[in-house]
Amino acid sequence: MSIVVPPGSLNPQTLQALIEEFITRDGAVHGHSDVPLDVRVQAVHRQLQSGEAVIVFDSDSESCTIVPNRPPPAHGKMVDDIEH
Repeated sequence: MSIVVPPGSLNPQTLQALIEEFITRDGAVHGHSDVPLDVRVQAVHRQLQSGEAVIVFDSDSESCTIVPNRPPPAHGKMVDDIEH
């Protein structure tokens, strides 16, 4: 089961670490190597605060990721359909 985790419910250091891990995850930085990490962290933080992106915790894999807050292409659940 997946649940949306409000960014404000996380300790600021934990949120920072989660965003940095997401940005530097394998394959996530291709094509963006000229943009400093702190600029990318700020951009993701803004997207989380504005609701453009959300943090999702998957209890099956016991992992978190950050996803766009929009419907996936043609199938699956919208983030709004995930338990909050």
